[in-house]
Amino acid sequence: MPDPCVNRRPTASFNRRSSGLRVAWCCSFAATPQSPDFRPLSRCLYKKPPASTVVATKPASSANSVHSSPSPSSKLGLGIIDPRRILSPGRVSPIDSDAPAGPLLENNGSAVAVEEQEITDPPQPRRNLLSSAGEADSSRHGREKGLDLRLKATGRDGRCLVFEMDSKILCASSSYFAGLVLRSLRKASDPLHDCCEIEVGGVEDLNAFRETMEMMYETDEMNWLMKAGVSRSIDVLEASAAIMFDRGTISCLKYLEAVPWSELEEEKLKSLFSRCSFDESVAEEVLARLHPEGSSGSSELAVQLISSVANGTNGYARKELQALVNGLLSKSSVYSKDLAGLNKDNLYSICRTCVSSLLSLFTEASSSVPEEPRTAMPKKPRPLVERISRQVENLSWLLDILVEKQMAAEFVSMWAVQDELIRLHSRTSSMIRYEISRVSACVFMAMGRGKVQCSGDVRYAVLNAWFRPLLLDFGWIQRCSKGLDMRILEEALGQAILTLPMKQQQALFVEWFHYFGKQGGECPNLSKAFQVWWRRSFVRSAVAGG
Repeated sequence: MPDPCVNRRPTASFNRRSSGLRVAWCCSFAATPQSPDFRPLSRCLYKKPPASTVVATKPASSANSVHSSPSPSSKLGLGIIDPRRILSPGRVSPIDSDAPAGPLLENNGSAVAVEEQEITDPPQPRRNLLSSAGEADSSRHGREKGLDLRLKATGRDGRCLVFEMDSKILCASSSYFAGLVLRSLRKASDPLHDCCEIEVGGVEDLNAFRETMEMMYETDEMNWLMKAGVSRSIDVLEASAAIMFDRGTISCLKYLEAVPWSELEEEKLKSLFSRCSFDESVAEEVLARLHPEGSSGSSELAVQLISSVANGTNGYARKELQALVNGLLSKSSVYSKDLAGLNKDNLYSICRTCVSSLLSLFTEASSSVPEEPRTAMPKKPRPLVERISRQVENLSWLLDILVEKQMAAEFVSMWAVQDELIRLHSRTSSMIRYEISRVSACVFMAMGRGKVQCSGDVRYAVLNAWFRPLLLDFGWIQRCSKGLDMRILEEALGQAILTLPMKQQQALFVEWFHYFGKQGGECPNLSKAFQVWWRRSFVRSAVAGG
């Protein structure tokens, strides 16, 4: 049941103003009050106090103070706040040193007391306001609880946290603090002094530092880290490594290795490993997730993926995987810089394999000898048209990749010397052979749009070899375009012809003229390119000669 005294405003507020003591408000880690004076960076809120009690402390006030807590169950004593009571920052009651100490939550006799301070103004001296009896009781209580060390941590933003801890637990957990405590005891003027004081400055993240101190008292670190999450665990890992808290470092690494990361968390972890060094035997598994060793390079793996897609038989899966690989290889992709060295020879090896398969299929399609019936067939083969279409799709996709990587000049040369395939084309049904003209159309489009730079001999060779088959199959390509834009094809084909010498242009345009007159709409319309060739050949030359 909540304490009715928490929200009660003190009646004698004038005495608090006249006491001259600046009383800082206290917080409990069980529930952090939202106040402009304290804005925690941690996103982890605990529903209940951890196994090791973490409470906040306040300096004790005068023994003769007129203020006292109205409720005996929530009285304050000996400068330590009952952890079951949370004071609002706007309603802070002074502490009565005469009140008996309330019961504290304990964890094997260990506790951590922390006080947040601002280092802008030095605290007022309070030694003369404490009674000797209060000092004796407070000292006796501290010795009973084991809080014999005061640790002051100052952040780079000017905030300060003061921890009252058990020196045995701190020194056993951190070799860094063990050295500080040892040096502090050697320099102490009063060896019999009950409390040792050490200070740490320049702390990057005070919240992570506080959570690291808290984790020293945890018996189940993995459960604690699971509640904190990946991002805060990375912060605690950095703080643990800085203070040489080995048990915390190992626990954080084990937790991080076992959970998935987001891309932001992965980058944060990479940044930490670039700034801090960890024992490889401890961080080996996390490093294996960050930097895989012994695997093939990204360019070699990309070629293997392309080959796998080319050998695929499921149409839907092929389209999905092609889109995935295109995204990885695209110049605008964040992964393209890793694939800059894509192996050219391996890509052309896949291209030659597809051409060989296409040649075998056309040989089968043009064969006039029927196959003998098979009595036992383990699996029915796919239709011939489908298999030819798949190889044509592979070649068109590979050409797009080569054009994107500016490696397509050799593809044009390879396609120009397919004499056997051209011979089989004339002997094959139009319903099948038009598929192969789609590859020629892609080559002509790349040439006409200036995406492939090759010599004039190669350009004429490929046009002279595949221009006539394209004129014959253009009607079928129009009806089954499969993504080809006919207007772009017509314009690019005309521009590709215009890159040749005038005599070679004339031969190809005259041949088109005859086909167009017979087939009409079943033939590409190259009228604009024909007019350009005519003006360049006769009109301008006649004007120049006159």
